[in-house]
Amino acid sequence: MCQTEAAVGGLSHVTALVLTCTSSLSAAHRCIRALTAVQAERGAPQLYTAVTRRTCSSVTAPRITTHYTIRPRDKDPRWEGVEMERFADQADVVIVGGGPAGLSAAIRLKQLANEHQKELRVCLVEKAPQMGAHTLSGACLEPSALTELFPDWKERGAPLNTPVTEDVFNIFTKNHRIPVPILPGLPMQNHGNYLVRLGNFVRWLGEQAEELGVELYPGYAAAEVLFHEDGSVKGVATNDVGIAKDGSPKDVFERGMELHAKVTLFGEGCHGHLAKQLYKQFNLRENCEPQTYAIGLKELWMIDEKKWKPGRTEHSVGWPLDRHTYGGSFLYHLNEGEPLVALGFVVGLDYTNPYLSPFREFQRWKHHPFVAATLEGGQRIAYGARALNEGGFQSIPKLTFPGGLLIGCSPGFMNVPKIKGTHTAMKSGILAAEAIFPKVTAEEADSETAGLHVPEYAESLKSSWVWKELHSVRNIRPSFHNPLGLYGGMIYTGIFYWILRGKEPWTLKHRGLDAHQLKPAKECTPIEYPKPDGKISFDLLSSVALSGTNHEGDQPPHLTLKDDSVPVARNLAVYDGPEQRFCPAGVYEYVPVETGDGMRLQINAQNCVHCKTCDIKDPSQNINWVVPEGGGGPAYNGM
Repeated sequence: MCQTEAAVGGLSHVTALVLTCTSSLSAAHRCIRALTAVQAERGAPQLYTAVTRRTCSSVTAPRITTHYTIRPRDKDPRWEGVEMERFADQADVVIVGGGPAGLSAAIRLKQLANEHQKELRVCLVEKAPQMGAHTLSGACLEPSALTELFPDWKERGAPLNTPVTEDVFNIFTKNHRIPVPILPGLPMQNHGNYLVRLGNFVRWLGEQAEELGVELYPGYAAAEVLFHEDGSVKGVATNDVGIAKDGSPKDVFERGMELHAKVTLFGEGCHGHLAKQLYKQFNLRENCEPQTYAIGLKELWMIDEKKWKPGRTEHSVGWPLDRHTYGGSFLYHLNEGEPLVALGFVVGLDYTNPYLSPFREFQRWKHHPFVAATLEGGQRIAYGARALNEGGFQSIPKLTFPGGLLIGCSPGFMNVPKIKGTHTAMKSGILAAEAIFPKVTAEEADSETAGLHVPEYAESLKSSWVWKELHSVRNIRPSFHNPLGLYGGMIYTGIFYWILRGKEPWTLKHRGLDAHQLKPAKECTPIEYPKPDGKISFDLLSSVALSGTNHEGDQPPHLTLKDDSVPVARNLAVYDGPEQRFCPAGVYEYVPVETGDGMRLQINAQNCVHCKTCDIKDPSQNINWVVPEGGGGPAYNGM
């Protein structure tokens, strides 16, 4: 799903600065009880010393991963005789992911079908139990693509309730701020945009899609890409259910369902697990740079009404991050009939210090005097986190392949300095629909493969305002990779974007995979974070409880490891176990082995908020995130 701006908030604020310088309550309660029990049983996650690490490999690594993608069932005697046939259904178009991109594509397809009086079956599968329940974003929405899709969106009741009335941008030091004016024409100027709760907006898009006849299937996670004999994409299969934690079949085991289509659109959002397979299957990243990412953490607060300024946006860069760590913050005053603010913190996942904790940086940032003044006397009501794409133009993969194409934040169309991604994601879905419609409704298929190949989509995108927009800002994010860090990026951007508007005749490169950027722990200084006060800052487990996260407990962990011995032997020994810090949900912790000396990795998969950070940042690239049973995960309510 597209969750770009949400998190993006602060990252691009650096750019603006640069330019100007030249769920349900019951689920939550269940989660709290479960997390409290876990904490009481095992103790809080902890860091381990070099002495501890030297004993890490003194015992054989226990089995952690039981998922069938790592432990094949055809070699497991417990699966002998189990019926494995799947029911199959046929549609014209199948869409994976019910975010802004997927829903825009579905809506546009049915609009075209109605205009041309064509019968067209469009099916959309979404892993969240309700549309929007896994959507997290800031979010400041540019309505251009929405207006293209529904010119009468205001009359239709789209939940865009807060037009931006004021933009504030600051450079933070520990105790002070330096206001930065936002000049006309700069990306950070938000006149004409709207502050929204993107989950509510996605739910509204789902309602519009259903009215047009799109078949929506929330709670069904697409777990596998299906292929024709000629290698083209045939469709997807939803995940099996009724598998025990040890990988054995339960009495209630049921196979997933196959959905076949003439063409399949993959709009899973940032770092989709099916898209990862497609990149390898069709070599889609052959001619682009690796994607680079950030993690965005967000909270919703009810504040003192006297401090509430509906329509006001606040962004910052600087403290608590050093100049070599890319990131920033956002704080939006929403007009939802009550004094509500959305605030968040973003950290680029190309950071180098394994002791850094994005969650704790976020909690520390809230104590800045300028931020704390807004929050004091208020109440935190929601929490969540999500990874986001930052690679931009350089990292866009090949978008089409026989039988399918990539849309939205799956390939990555976020405009970093603009702090916007929903409008580009929606436009990609609209263009995809317009490209495939003539082919899926043709009397005779014009394709050399069983699954339709639609290269016209990529051509349309390259001719659109999306491509022009991303090309113009292509050098802003990588310009921060210099000895001066933030300040060097500010100088570069001020000269080459504000003055030349991105028309420089060169394209800068990113550093490479975020997973390869961590330095060994012995080369870094541990970061001492202050204890949360329970008023402005909070601990991790109570935060996860506010996300409404819930998974079926008796299922194989969906955080799979390619090699169960790697976490202790390499991640803990070399990097002091960074997964226990970069995860924003307390999924990973190192605990003493039951017998003998040493430590083992424990995966608390029930905590997972589906942010994908572990799959991205793991220095060993040993973690592979796959979908859990459909409906599991966070239960965001308008995040």
